[in-house]
Formats: sequence, C-alpha cells, structure tokens
Amino acid sequence: MSYAIIRNEKLTRAEAKGRCMHNDRRAKNHTNKDIDVSKSYMNFYIKKNELTYVKEFDRLKEKYDLKGQIRSNSIIVCEIVITSDEKFFNKIGEKETKRYFEESYKFVCDYNNLGERNIISAVVHLDEGVPHMHLVYIPVIHTKDKEGNNIDKICCREFWKGRDSYRNLQNAFWGYVKSKGFDLERGLLSEETQNEHIPIQKYKAITNFENTKKVLESIKQELPEVPNIKEFKKIMINRDEKIKEQIIKPKDDLIEELYQNNLVLHKELSKQAKVVDIAEKYQKEKNEILKENQELKTRCRDLEKEFETRTEKLKNEYDKEIRKTKKKFNDIIDDLDNENVKLHKIIDRFKVTVSKFITWICSKFSVSSEEQLIRDFQKETNMNFRVEEQIEHEITIDEEEELDMW
Repeated sequence: MSYAIIRNEKLTRAEAKGRCMHNDRRAKNHTNKDIDVSKSYMNFYIKKNELTYVKEFDRLKEKYDLKGQIRSNSIIVCEIVITSDEKFFNKIGEKETKRYFEESYKFVCDYNNLGERNIISAVVHLDEGVPHMHLVYIPVIHTKDKEGNNIDKICCREFWKGRDSYRNLQNAFWGYVKSKGFDLERGLLSEETQNEHIPIQKYKAITNFENTKKVLESIKQELPEVPNIKEFKKIMINRDEKIKEQIIKPKDDLIEELYQNNLVLHKELSKQAKVVDIAEKYQKEKNEILKENQELKTRCRDLEKEFETRTEKLKNEYDKEIRKTKKKFNDIIDDLDNENVKLHKIIDRFKVTVSKFITWICSKFSVSSEEQLIRDFQKETNMNFRVEEQIEHEITIDEEEELDMW
C-alpha cells in the first residue's frame, strides 16, 4: 500500500538561499545526480516565485507588515515536501498526479489558517525519480499585540506549537487527500518509526529500492568471456607489438577495471538490500506488535464495558433492595402511626370515662368534693390520675433502683 507523505523542514536565511537554487534549477551543474536535466521541462509551478526565496520573504514581510523579531539565524521560511511512492504515481497517471499536488497545495493554504499569500513558491519536480512538490512558505500566525490589535507575526515556534504538531499535520493531510479520492495510507512519523527524519535524496533511494533489487539481481560478477592476451601472443609472433600495447592490453585493462567496479557495486547494493530486508523484518514485527496492542486495547475496552455493565447491574440491585427495605419500614412506620393514633383515641376516651365515673361516684355515694375524692384515692393508692406524671414517676423509680444495683 502507498502512503500519503508530507514533511516539514525549517530554513534559516542561509539555508533558504541554497534551497532556492535547487528547487528553481538555477545551478548550471547539479550536485544531485538524480536530476535528469532532459526532463526538467516537465517540472511545473503551482505558485511561482519571481524572486529568490530570501528576496520574496523580505518583499512579503514589508508588503503585509509582518511582525516578529528576525535575527541572522532565525527561521524565516519553512519547506513542506509532499510525495508518495513511484507505484502510486504510475498507477494514477499524469492527470491525477497533477491533481494530487494541486489538492495538496490547497490543503497547505488552509492549514493552521496560513493563507495563500504567505506561500512563496510551490514547484513540482518530475525530473528526479519520484514526483514530489517543494512548497516554501512563511510561518505566519494571526495574533494580537500588547495593545490588543490584530497582527500577523512570523513565528515558526508558535506555528508548529506542541509535541503533536507534526502528528496532527500528518493526520490532517491523510484525511484530506483521502477525502479527495486518493487511495493512500497514513504516512508514518519519525516518533512512530523511531527513525530520524529522512531527507528527500535518501527517500528517493528508498522508494526506488525495488528497482535497486532488480539491478542487483541482474548484475553478473563473473568476468566476461574475452580472448586471453597470452593466446594473442602466440598468433602475434613477428607482428606489430603496437597492436598488443595500444589496442588489446588497454581493452583488457578496461575490462578488469569494470569487473572490479562491478564487484564494489554489487557489494554496496548487497549491503543496501540487507539493510532494507532487516527494515522490512522490523516493520513486520512492528505491525505484529501494533496488531497485538490493538487487540489488547480492544480487550481492555471490553473489560471496561463489562465492568460498567456489572457495576450498573449491582447499582440497580442495590437501589432495588434499598427501595424494598425502605418500603418495608415505611409500612411498619405507617402501622405504628395508625396504632398510635388509635391508642391516643382510647386514652382520651378513657380519661373522659374516668372523669364521668368520678362524678357518678360522688353523686352516688354523696361525696362532698371530686377533688377530695381524687386526693384521697391518690394518697391511699400512691397512684396519679394524671397518666403522664404517673409514667414519669415510675421511670424515675426504675432508674433509681437500677443505680442502687450498681
């Protein structure tokens, strides 16, 4: 599967000069041997810079009144490189390749609210291996000054703020090109692969690795079958020695030199193939670990869900028991309240009955005073007609007897 690849690099003023020479193909003799100058006419700009990157930076800074303290070693621009692998571009063809880079350009214009006006240049190279786009921009943030006024400020540190800034870029770019119909996997970040950032020149070597393996398999390490110079000596007796020295021997020496170069090349390619084979092995192991990690995450989520379900079930059962117990005691309380009301009615009725009984006794037996009768009764029986006072009196006696026992 092919990957959606996007990389960002920060450039100082000095670095921007050299990068401009390379991207605009201004050099007469290219140090990059991957460049096929016969194909340079195929390169195209999505946004072309009229001046060098540094002069364009100075022009835009003044034109848009961009704030920020710029020192000699400050980051003034950044370069985003966007690409994929050769298999992907061969599959989609020339028209879709152009659309891929045009959509990528639109993505960068909108990313972090950058704005197209802050992009200096965007050029697509088709003359050095895998197609790729160099997009150079000024890292401008939209903020406020001390007085609260809106300003545009050059600050690479703020533009790429946070440890996950590049991870977020990778996620957003993959999601964007995916939505535009390009069937690509998300590219891998250096912190995910545990590798350092790969420059574009080294990346080209990796993306062309399949071709390298084919070359390696086709190389013959044996010397070609050529006439042996000793055999020629037998034929050339009494012949011109110049033929041997000027034609045959130089050719033989050249073949020997090519053979030795072939051995060196084969050795180097073998080393590269071995490194990539090891990388593929670790990639496979990494994928297995990631798969296992995903399975563990899934299992963990299942356990969390099961725990939540069981917790909810226990909570429901607990609440049910609470409601059941509460209802039971409420019923008991209601019964006691009803019984208490009934007892109060009985007591009140009994008091009325006793009062009438005393009145009847006094009338029946010609007792002169009800109060006197009650006093005599209380004195002789040690009882109190006032029930509440009688109960308090009995409680006091019981407490005193209990203390005596101690």
